[in-house]
Amino acid sequence: MTKKELLYEGKGKKMFKTEDEHFLITEFKDDLTAFNAEKRGNEKGKGALNCKISTALFHLLEKQGIPTHLVQTISENEQLVKKCKIIPIEVIVRNVATGSLTKRLGIKDGEILPFALVEFCLKDDSLGDPFINDEHCLILNLVKDKTQIEELKILARKINAVLLEFFDSKNLRLIDFKIEFGIDKEGKIILADEISPDSCRFWDKNTNEKLDKDRFRQDLGNVKMAYEEVLKRILS
Repeated sequence: MTKKELLYEGKGKKMFKTEDEHFLITEFKDDLTAFNAEKRGNEKGKGALNCKISTALFHLLEKQGIPTHLVQTISENEQLVKKCKIIPIEVIVRNVATGSLTKRLGIKDGEILPFALVEFCLKDDSLGDPFINDEHCLILNLVKDKTQIEELKILARKINAVLLEFFDSKNLRLIDFKIEFGIDKEGKIILADEISPDSCRFWDKNTNEKLDKDRFRQDLGNVKMAYEEVLKRILS
C-alpha cells in the first residue's frame, strides 16, 4: 500500500489515505502532549517505540479473540490499518486509583480498586474530553443504542483481563489505560487507535516506578528509557 494524502493528524499519530479506500496508514509521531495539549514536547524515537509496543499488544489481543484494526506493521513507525468509523468515545479502564480519579473522587492515590472501573470521555479536544455517562452517549448519538454501550464495556473489560495477566507476567502493573473503538465496514465494533505508554499507565511491579507518559507529565525525565523498558519486557 502507498501512503497518499493526509487524512487526519492527532496528538500522537497521523492518518493517511491509501490507494484502497478500505485501508489507511497510521504514522506514530515523536510528539508528546499532556493536559489536553497544554504541555508539549518531543522525544526522538518515541513514535517507533509506540508502534512496536502497540503492534505487539494488538497481536496479543487478536489471539484472544479481540478484533482490531491492525493489518500489519509496514515500517519502524507505521502500520497499515483497516479503515473504520471511530466511535467518538474514549473508553478508560482503571485498576488502581491515580490521576484524575483521585482528584475527582478523593480515592487515595495507589489504592487498588475492588473491580475494574470503566469510564467514558467524549472525544472532543475543544471541550477538554469531558467525562460522560451512558445517557450522555445516547443523547449525543455517539452510539446506536444501549446494547452498543454494553458491548464497549464488555470488550474493554475483556481487553483489561488479557492485559492484566500479560503485564503481570512481565513484572508490570497495569494501572489504567485509554482505548478507542471503531465500526468496520461490516458494522462490527473493533479496537482501533493504539495501546502504548502514551495511553496506559505502567508501574514496575516491585518498585512502582512509573514507566509511561507520566514521566513527561510530572517532569520525571528518562521518557524514552521508560518506553524502551516497556518494549523490552513485552518482547522478552
